[in-house]
Amino acid sequence: MTDLKTFNPFDPAALQCPFPHYAQMREEQPVLHLESMNMYLVTRHDLVLKVIRDVETYSSEFGVSNGGGMGGEGRERMADVVAEGYPRVSTMLTADMPEHTRYRRLVSKAFTPKVIAELEPVIRSITTRLLDAIFAEGNDGGAGDRSGRRRIEFVEQFGVPLPVEVIAHALNVPDERLADFKRWSDDSIAGIGTNISIDDRIEAERGVNEFQHYFAEQLEQRKTAPQDDLLTNLLNARVDDDDPDVTDKRPLDMPEMLSIVQQLLVAGNETTTKLLTETVRLLAENPDEWTALQNDPGRAPAVVEEALRMSTPTQGMFRISTTDHELEGVHIPKGATMMILFAAANRDPELFDDPDGFDPDRDNLRDHLAFGKGIHFCLGAALSRLEGKVALEEFARRVERFELADTNEFEYFPSFMLRGLQRLDVDVTPKAGV
Repeated sequence: MTDLKTFNPFDPAALQCPFPHYAQMREEQPVLHLESMNMYLVTRHDLVLKVIRDVETYSSEFGVSNGGGMGGEGRERMADVVAEGYPRVSTMLTADMPEHTRYRRLVSKAFTPKVIAELEPVIRSITTRLLDAIFAEGNDGGAGDRSGRRRIEFVEQFGVPLPVEVIAHALNVPDERLADFKRWSDDSIAGIGTNISIDDRIEAERGVNEFQHYFAEQLEQRKTAPQDDLLTNLLNARVDDDDPDVTDKRPLDMPEMLSIVQQLLVAGNETTTKLLTETVRLLAENPDEWTALQNDPGRAPAVVEEALRMSTPTQGMFRISTTDHELEGVHIPKGATMMILFAAANRDPELFDDPDGFDPDRDNLRDHLAFGKGIHFCLGAALSRLEGKVALEEFARRVERFELADTNEFEYFPSFMLRGLQRLDVDVTPKAGV
């Protein structure tokens, strides 16, 4: 048992496996004050939902990174670097109503269900190309045999390239910039839920500047040469004149568009990479579920939902208390920083039977909070679900079996917020004649 008074969410052991700690918190202190960090952790499903839904008491304006937590010299260095880019503004994720409503309306005009549905052939094409490369003659990773078995490092060979290429396609990024695109995504999340040096944070911020200047140039080009892509849709998005919920009818300005593109970049690949990787691990550890998926590829959406519940790539999100109040008998002062832990809520035994078990047949699959809920429900949820579904369908069609290699150490990225495996070695055997 952990002494919750001294619990450190950045402790390496806790980062590798936080779920026993979450279970203890739900049972003993579902609203836990971490005095050392002056932060409140909310872990029970009903309480997390309460916080999500009460947008007046719990603000999402927890800000953008401009050197917070650094000393004076670090803040000055960070400010100098940030000044070389466009202003970092709060939009979707870090905005409250009514500003958030305007952003959501405008982005919804650009990122429509039709846009997402039209990406399915692209997702399937990328998936099959990646599988072709995995099964190409000679690509045995040191573990090939006459059955065609291949040892792959799943994260590098599939988990990263699929979502990176998909969101890059949506944003019309050319193939020769894909490496930059992934690097900019990594730079965007550097320091989120992790302890990194000042120098590393500043270097990452330079990468964000590079990202901003690239996409600002692309957006400027589309003012005179529009294309059939998400950037042009963002540029042209307008709020309906008769929309009663939005009083500010302005189109998005450049810093706002760059903020939204950055959020789409991260949400469009970082979390999906982690979902895909964890899904493969879960199926390998539950071979009966893999057999069931092979026999009925129509189970793919349910498998994705259960993998989302169990993995919860975005472990939690910040909120700021706007008033003095009590939550579950705990005093929360005005201005307090809170963390609502989706990953803990998603294994709450009050809602999910056998919460640590992998069961795609459970009745309440969609009650998980992997994408949040309410006004801040993840904009990329439909795309992530579609990528997971297509990937599983193609795996079921092309792959006979796969096993986790004995080389695995199952090390997760040292992040309190974004949880995913750093690598996953898998022995994959293709179906004959496919």
